[in-house]
Amino acid sequence: MYKGASHKIWSILMVSPFVVFFLLFWALPLGLGVWISLHNWNVSSGNLGFVSLENYKSILTPGTLYYDLFMKGLKNTLYFVVISVPPLVLISLGLALVIDNLPKRFKPIYRTIFFISYSISVTAVSAIFLWLFNGNGGYFNNVLESIGIIREPINWLGEQPYAWLTILITTVWWTIGFNMMLFINALDEVDVALYEAADLDGAGAFSKFISVTWPQIRNVAFFIIIMTVIASFNLYGQTKLITGGGPEQSTNSLIMNIQTSVFGMNQLGIGSAMAIIMGLIMMVIIVFQYWLSYRNKE
Repeated sequence: MYKGASHKIWSILMVSPFVVFFLLFWALPLGLGVWISLHNWNVSSGNLGFVSLENYKSILTPGTLYYDLFMKGLKNTLYFVVISVPPLVLISLGLALVIDNLPKRFKPIYRTIFFISYSISVTAVSAIFLWLFNGNGGYFNNVLESIGIIREPINWLGEQPYAWLTILITTVWWTIGFNMMLFINALDEVDVALYEAADLDGAGAFSKFISVTWPQIRNVAFFIIIMTVIASFNLYGQTKLITGGGPEQSTNSLIMNIQTSVFGMNQLGIGSAMAIIMGLIMMVIIVFQYWLSYRNKE
């Protein structure tokens, strides 16, 4: 009896830190955000009274300033999700497959090479790519001009689609290592005997991937897709530091416009409502992904 009670106490002690941090850094801020979104709350003046769903109506009513701000940010963010998720998943999977087939002594070296970019801060990454894609004297423009591909410098940061291409290349280079490591860990768990059986049946590389590798790593791939969608939805640092939301606010992400509502327009209630709606949209997308994955399994 005493031993069982001791195990329960230790179990509670081990779980308690997670529960405490979950409440402090997720549940409590979420509840506070919902509460603020129901009030006319200014950054400078504080709470000016309960307004029920008026903040949400202002955001979702066509023709209002907040509607235009929210929809423009949402459109830009969804566009980035569409163009960034496929390369972030497919390129990382390709790198993982290449590294998985390297001799064992080389695997740690290449894992480190491709993962190390993920450890660099967004500020440093943005500074690097600002220099690379600078329209006047940037490294890429100099290289392209020297080999005769272009005659005049490309305005990478001031014209579309070059601005989005710059943000995409920056994001892929910066974050590809994380997804790659997850894929490598999944590939390490695939039973070698399955590949040996496929070799006996005369299966080629593509057939082995479709019949053996993919079924074994599909759940991990689904998790990576969800995490990549969430990360792309939270686009902020790259556009803020590289393009500043330009040209003509075409790379302004939803989070940047939420920041504008809160600090630029002094509307914390509106900004909180935008954040809540953004969270709900992300939930709908993730639920749809779960449903699609479950349907494919069936």
